[in-house]
Amino acid sequence: MAVLNIHERVLPATAEEVGRLIDSLSSGDDLLWPHHDWPTMALDAGLAVDSAGGHGPVRYTVAAYVPGQWVRFSFTGPRGFHGFHEYSIHPAERGDTTLRHTLAMHARGPARLSWPLVFRWLHDACLEDSLDRAEHAVTGTLRRPARWTAGVRLLWSLGRA
Repeated sequence: MAVLNIHERVLPATAEEVGRLIDSLSSGDDLLWPHHDWPTMALDAGLAVDSAGGHGPVRYTVAAYVPGQWVRFSFTGPRGFHGFHEYSIHPAERGDTTLRHTLAMHARGPARLSWPLVFRWLHDACLEDSLDRAEHAVTGTLRRPARWTAGVRLLWSLGRA
């Protein structure tokens, strides 16, 4: 099963400001990953190519990294996740910058069920929380905070049990 999942937010900030958010991933001062509500993103050698880690049951290595612009992570788990996820920045109108997260993978074996039934919903909520963190980091406010659905709250509570 092919999966393409994209989340993005236009931020009233320069590419350099938004790039610094990407560069902070998995650091002690991570401004992008929603580590207060989700498993922390941890990488064994920090944000550097070939660094391994993940968040919760999702495992990956840093496949490519262009500081201040783009980072790609290649999945190593869970079983059946074959592909990548990445953060990238793109110039937008009026000096704004679009922060985009792309997940592209083939779900095989058990992931043909676990992705659409569980991981997709949690992934979508986590990424919207991440984009909220980005917006707050560059503006100090949030126009419309993401809200978890009842299904996400149920999955989250089951996962913690």
